[in-house]
Amino acid sequence: MKRALVFLSVLMAISCGRQQARDQQPKPAAEAPKPVEYFHPDPATAGTLSGTVFFRGTRPTPQAISMESEQGCQRLHAGKPVYDEPVITGKSGGLANAFVYIQAGLGDKKFEPAKDPVTIDQRGCMFAPRVLGIRPGQVLDLKNSDPVSHNIHPMPANNREWNEQQSPGTPDVQHRFARAEVMIPVKCNVHSWMRAWIGVVDHPYFAVTGPDGRFEWKNVPPGDYTIACWHEKLGGQKEQVHLDASGTAAVHFTYR
Repeated sequence: MKRALVFLSVLMAISCGRQQARDQQPKPAAEAPKPVEYFHPDPATAGTLSGTVFFRGTRPTPQAISMESEQGCQRLHAGKPVYDEPVITGKSGGLANAFVYIQAGLGDKKFEPAKDPVTIDQRGCMFAPRVLGIRPGQVLDLKNSDPVSHNIHPMPANNREWNEQQSPGTPDVQHRFARAEVMIPVKCNVHSWMRAWIGVVDHPYFAVTGPDGRFEWKNVPPGDYTIACWHEKLGGQKEQVHLDASGTAAVHFTYR
């Protein structure tokens, strides 16, 4: 019996020694995450995509905005009427505030993050600009240039919703969107007439048109693309386009 106990004790000691040796061995270092490989268009084959967004027909009648609930806003406009104009056109019929972007054709290419911030101001008790584009992770800089308090409240479906109040004279506030989403409606909880729209796109090929309706993207890799156009009042359209190596191609949209 004693021999058996001694033998068992020796086995336990050997086992403990082996376990202790294993515990003292250096653990393999965790693998560092692989750096993201960003796509850079080849200057020798990249081309240019451009186009125009047109509006044909009679524009909707602008609606007068009542600012009676906020005397500070009325004073900013010196008693002059302010209108909500979702459809703005230029002399040639170009449509302003259309958001145009490459919707498909870039595959899984990843582009370097944008470094410069994008600004949205609360000025004259209106959002400026009314429509803007931004990249995921890019800084959205919020300003309040008015002598009255404002509130900016994006209502996304694919990003975190947030609500930022800004008093007069307070420092700018910064936010970011994590994921692509077209389009995100924005409102002011204080002033119901204030509206804006934000397009979040995970590549640099997007634009907001001015009154001439024009847009242009350079340094686009050759390929077949779906170009999408969005407008807050007139809806969306899509067009297919092929871009040859070192070539140029144009896409035109017409709303009626």
